[in-house]
Amino acid sequence: MTKTVQKIGVLGSGQMGIGIAQTAAQVGYEVLLADMSLELAEKGKGKIASQLKKLVEKGKLTEAEQQRILSAIHPMKGLADLAGADLVVEAATEKPELKYQLFRQLDEVCPADTILATNTSSISITAIAAQTRRPEKIAGMHFMNPVPIMKLVEGIRGLQTSDETFAIVRAVSEKMGKTFVVAKDMPGFAVNRILMPMINEAVTALHEGVASVEDIDTAMKLGTNQPMGPLTLADFIGLDTCLAIMNVLHEGLGDSKYRPSPLLKQYVAAGWLGKKTGRGFYKYE
Repeated sequence: MTKTVQKIGVLGSGQMGIGIAQTAAQVGYEVLLADMSLELAEKGKGKIASQLKKLVEKGKLTEAEQQRILSAIHPMKGLADLAGADLVVEAATEKPELKYQLFRQLDEVCPADTILATNTSSISITAIAAQTRRPEKIAGMHFMNPVPIMKLVEGIRGLQTSDETFAIVRAVSEKMGKTFVVAKDMPGFAVNRILMPMINEAVTALHEGVASVEDIDTAMKLGTNQPMGPLTLADFIGLDTCLAIMNVLHEGLGDSKYRPSPLLKQYVAAGWLGKKTGRGFYKYE
């Protein structure tokens, strides 16, 4: 491998972006954290600081380690400041047009040998790569939420992704303590191709009155040994994200079994997006 990754750029300081930034900094990478403004990036770093503080209070991290991790994370004014990174991981909202636009911009500002990865959970890597003049240097790195805890990275290569790029993406994921699985560039890849129809079916069962929210979740937890029920998980992921992924599956595969539940669409239209808005299938403080 010709490229050594020392600096990782993270584009997006939401839940996934700060998780990726924290995990990368913990294993010794310098991290450039960017969003639409410096204020948003600094706010993201502030959330990382409060998460690390909790780990110190629980005795899982020393204060010296906390300081080392925080000093490795540098909030940036915007996307253009990611030009100094060896690898950029985009972690913006799950909207194809937004991702296409961001990759066109990254392609403009980053040196030709910079690898550009996306944390998309369902959108075609091949289509994202086609927005750039370096399609061989684009790959999917689908982290799971919450990133510092979840052990998986789903690696996806587009039609044009080179062996070298994919090997580097795998090596970085493994250095971050993740198990790397390879999925084909198909709508939803492996995880969400299986997970989202299950969540969608749980919403449909609720809509049809098969069982209550609590009983659906209890049945799936105790009956199939899942750590949390599908409706709790949907609230945690964000119902807007669940709907976006179901739309990608339905449009991309053209099969009616991927049609989003009318109740899921209704909740999103109402602004009941789950934990982040205080209301989803459950109510939150």
